[in-house]
Amino acid sequence: MSQIETKLQEMGITLPENPTPLANYVPAKKSGNLVYTSGHICALGDKSFKGKMGRDIDTEKGKLATRLCVINCLASIKQLMGSLDCITQIIAVHGLISSDPEFTEQGVVMNGASDFLVELFGEAGRHTRTAAGIASLPFDFSASVYLIVEVA
Repeated sequence: MSQIETKLQEMGITLPENPTPLANYVPAKKSGNLVYTSGHICALGDKSFKGKMGRDIDTEKGKLATRLCVINCLASIKQLMGSLDCITQIIAVHGLISSDPEFTEQGVVMNGASDFLVELFGEAGRHTRTAAGIASLPFDFSASVYLIVEVA
């Protein structure tokens, strides 16, 4: 087991099997020394977050939602690369947050993703970031996150 997967296990996290995409795209793609993930939703096993932030879901649950999105992104990277130990740094984290029009804490919600990556990868987990509120996401999911990572 890789060092990162061992750390995930110590955190009580098991990476999911990667689901088959619902459309004509791949979950992750490598170009040079970068891996780009597709947007991953906030569902894992029997846990999912649906609805709008600020109306159906509060900020604290929103942080858990973006964390789940990142866990799914990491599962796609592992499927593509065979191990997460190849990740040398997290370059960028981009989040789309399905938000009530009055909700303005998208950045706070994205801290769930960012804090998790820094906890897992240390200094190599620090990254650039986008947090955008949008009207809706497919299947009423509350968040979608995609990553750009550098690999060895």
